[in-house]
Amino acid sequence: MSEFHTALSVDVEEDLLPLSALLQQRGVIHRVFEEGGRQVLSVQQAGQVGQVQALYRAWRAGDVTIELAGEVARVPLAPALNWRKVPVTLVLIALSVIGFLLFYLPALNPYLGLFTFSPFAIVDGRPLFGSAAGQYWRLVTPAFLHFGWLHIVFNSLWLWELGSKVERATGHLNMFGLFLVIALVSNASQYFIGGPSLFGGMSGVVYGLLGFSWVAPLLQPAWRIRPSPAIMLFMVGWLVACLLGVVEGLGFGAIANAAHLGGLVCGAVLGGLLGTVSRGRAV
Repeated sequence: MSEFHTALSVDVEEDLLPLSALLQQRGVIHRVFEEGGRQVLSVQQAGQVGQVQALYRAWRAGDVTIELAGEVARVPLAPALNWRKVPVTLVLIALSVIGFLLFYLPALNPYLGLFTFSPFAIVDGRPLFGSAAGQYWRLVTPAFLHFGWLHIVFNSLWLWELGSKVERATGHLNMFGLFLVIALVSNASQYFIGGPSLFGGMSGVVYGLLGFSWVAPLLQPAWRIRPSPAIMLFMVGWLVACLLGVVEGLGFGAIANAAHLGGLVCGAVLGGLLGTVSRGRAV
C-alpha cells in the first residue's frame, strides 16, 4: 500500500465529513482515522498536505462553504474525476478496444489466437484447441477479447465506473495487481468449468471490482468506493439472469458465467484482504 502523509490532526469530536467529501470530489486520495485520541486526516501525495491545510483553514474561517446533500458535497468545483489520475483503468479500456478490433476487423483476425486462453486452429470450419504450456500470458489476455459492440461498450462503461474509483482510492499499483489476479482467477474459472473454448471479455474483472468495491469499504471506510444499492441490484440481477440462461435465451450469445462468478468471489476476497491490511496500517 502507498505511504500516506499526515495533513491534519484535530479534536476527535470535530466533524470532518464535509471536508472529506470535498476532498473526495476533488480527487484527493485520503484517510480519516483516530490516533492517540485525535482525529487524523492523511493524504497519499505529500504535495497535497499544504493544500489540504489551507483548505481546512479557509473552511473553518468561513471563506469556503461546504453543503452536504446526502453524501455529496455541493460546492463550485472542477469535475471530480481527472482522467490523468486513473491511467491503469484507461489502459485496460484501450487494450479491450484493441481486443475487440482483433475479432471485428478481418485483417486482424489471424492475431486473435495469440490472446485466447488456449491456442487454436480452424480445422474443417471448427476451432481445434491445443496446449498452452509455457504461454503464461494466456492466463490474463482473454480479458481483453470482446465479441460484439454491446460486449465492448457494456464492459468499458462498467470498467470506467468501478475501476476509476478503485484506482483513485487504492493507487495505480494496487489497481494493476487487482486486475491481474481477478483476470487470472476469472479466466481459469471459465476454463475449468467450461473446458477449452473461445471465451473472453472484461466482465469477469468488472464483477471482481464490484465485489472488491462492496467488501473493502466495510473494513477500510476511507475508501469511499462502495456501489449504490441500485448498481448492486442491477449487476447481481444481471448475473443471476445470465446464470439462469435468460440472457443467452434472448439472443445475446454464450455467456461466460463461471468467469463472472469467479471474478466476483475473487474480488470480494481481495477486498477483505486489502481492506484489512490498509486499516491495520492506518491505526
